[in-house]
Amino acid sequence: MDNLSIIKQPIATELDEFIALFNQAMTHSDGMLSSALSFIKQKSGKRMRPILILLIAKSFGKISEVTQNAAVGLELLHTASLVHDDVVDESERRRGQASVNAIYDNKVAVLVGDYILSTALLYVSHTHSESIVRYLAELGRTLSDGEILQLTNIRNQIISEDVYFKVISQKTAALFEACCVIGASSSGATETQIEQARVFGRNLGIIFQIKDDIFDYYESSDIGKPTGNDLAEGKLTLPVIYALNSTGNQDMLQLARKVKDGTVTPSEIDTLVAFAKENGGIEYAEKRMCELHDECHSFIDKHVKNDSIKAALEAYLDFVIKRKL
Repeated sequence: MDNLSIIKQPIATELDEFIALFNQAMTHSDGMLSSALSFIKQKSGKRMRPILILLIAKSFGKISEVTQNAAVGLELLHTASLVHDDVVDESERRRGQASVNAIYDNKVAVLVGDYILSTALLYVSHTHSESIVRYLAELGRTLSDGEILQLTNIRNQIISEDVYFKVISQKTAALFEACCVIGASSSGATETQIEQARVFGRNLGIIFQIKDDIFDYYESSDIGKPTGNDLAEGKLTLPVIYALNSTGNQDMLQLARKVKDGTVTPSEIDTLVAFAKENGGIEYAEKRMCELHDECHSFIDKHVKNDSIKAALEAYLDFVIKRKL
């Protein structure tokens, strides 16, 4: 049995229920909005975030209507953020396919994102849980704050590992953290258990983003972006940040400043990618992932009692850190 099958096995029925509810939320009867929502649904990924919510909920208790509505709300919020991010980043590709703004235009993409965000609020209200509503509202603020911080960091000439981790903590890691908090709280976990789940989710999200950033240093059509795409967008990620700060190479630092200025050329991006790989950047990023992997595994080992859920979460962790280009 492959990792994804192991991950889904203990929540197969509940995952089907989630997908049905999510598809219902992403359905509209009229014209362009209907077309745009259908287009987004067809591009849905592996549902890793709602799967995490369901697994965490089941590890601490039962999956309920509260869990399902919260999961749909979070996935809709995430979906809206991706639609808006593509407009901000002027990106024409998402998961290897055309983005909403490429198929339609920026105006339509922003309005579709707004509609999905409003639908997220509606489904979260169905939980009738003030704490979950408040948490997802704060998540929306955190994601926006993280996006603005990333834009600010592009203009900042200081090349800092601390800022890199702050940005991903307010973007990818915040989403995974929210999945675990919502899953735990929706199933009646104690405050202590919720906090333990929160830390697990945060660490898992950081691993996910570091791995995603490493992909950018290798050639593949499967990941939906060309090699060096982050650098082309003005983003310095962990491998090149480490290589720059550990070597102090002035020529490469000059190229990094050109990345931030938006004046770097494709050949200079190739030079920076090679520099990061030749100076231990990938190995350092993998080392940081492994440290967080150990912390995540400790949570699973200590706090997850159900054998099938434990196996699923271990497979989930392995999938995140070992997934291939």
